[in-house]
Amino acid sequence: MLVVECKGTPYEIGCQHGSAAKVQVDRCIVFYAALFKKNCKIDWPQVREHAAKFERHARQEWPAYHEEMRGIADGAGKELLDIVALNVRTEINFGLFSDGCTSLAWHTANHAFLGQNWDWMSPQKLNLIITKITQPNLPTIQQITEAGIIGKIGFNSFGVGTCLNAIKVQGVNPEGLPVHFGLRMALESTTAMEAVEKLEKYGMASSAHILIADPFTAIGLEFSAKTFARCVPDVQHRIVHTNHLLEEHPGVVDTVWLKDSPARAQTMLQNLERVGEEGEPRWGDVSRLFNDETGAPAAINRVETPESGSGTLFNIVMDLRNRKAVVGLGRPTEVEETVVLEL
Repeated sequence: MLVVECKGTPYEIGCQHGSAAKVQVDRCIVFYAALFKKNCKIDWPQVREHAAKFERHARQEWPAYHEEMRGIADGAGKELLDIVALNVRTEINFGLFSDGCTSLAWHTANHAFLGQNWDWMSPQKLNLIITKITQPNLPTIQQITEAGIIGKIGFNSFGVGTCLNAIKVQGVNPEGLPVHFGLRMALESTTAMEAVEKLEKYGMASSAHILIADPFTAIGLEFSAKTFARCVPDVQHRIVHTNHLLEEHPGVVDTVWLKDSPARAQTMLQNLERVGEEGEPRWGDVSRLFNDETGAPAAINRVETPESGSGTLFNIVMDLRNRKAVVGLGRPTEVEETVVLEL
């Protein structure tokens, strides 16, 4: 897996990302252009028209993110709107093309575990990269992302980490914070609560769930283009989330776009009970939770078939107290490559 170290100004960070991952950025654009054409019946020029609405607002509200995207575009030899389109791919057509996942936060006596399986279509596995981002007066970030996208799944030098679950709800707000901007903003925070409050302040552009944790607490932030709700840990200090809303969102209708989502959440909770009976969990105990194939192919450890629509492309388990993560590329029972991240 390509690891890119980025440091300097937002534009310099973007240039380093785009230059190093030029091939992967190009493939990302090809992947999403074909997907939008197939499922949305829109060509890439039309996708760029949608992206332009977000570009204008980003330039005004989040100039550092705008500069970083401009740097990625220049480094990769692409147009700015190509890169903006990748970063707002969740918002295009009301988030139709969002990824599905199973995520977990679990604070124990000695650890602050945060992890997930990231499920998407298999061609995109080649375009996953790891970026280490060092910038003045902000936490250092280690994350796994799709090439060209500035924020995704990972942790920072303060021990703040993020996971992402897609939620498909009608509605998009071009003046809200795009989901992947929100992930980046959370990873630039010093505590989980600071991250949550930032996202709630701006309002989000579309629907999703971001599981945010730090060494001491975890908060599941569910949102649509017009609502927010917080998921808090249970009495065992755990939050489990998949791809449907768990909290009340007045006026919002959840499509539960992945019908296996409730079953995956229940399976994870049942497995957690068994692990919890054995005392303090070890790293391997938490990692094995993501191996479960109950309900296959649409399982926690997902297999891509016409029925399931996607497969697990990577697993990540973090211990935020120790500033460490292990990324396994591929299904967690068929790991193709392992990368250890530390800060």
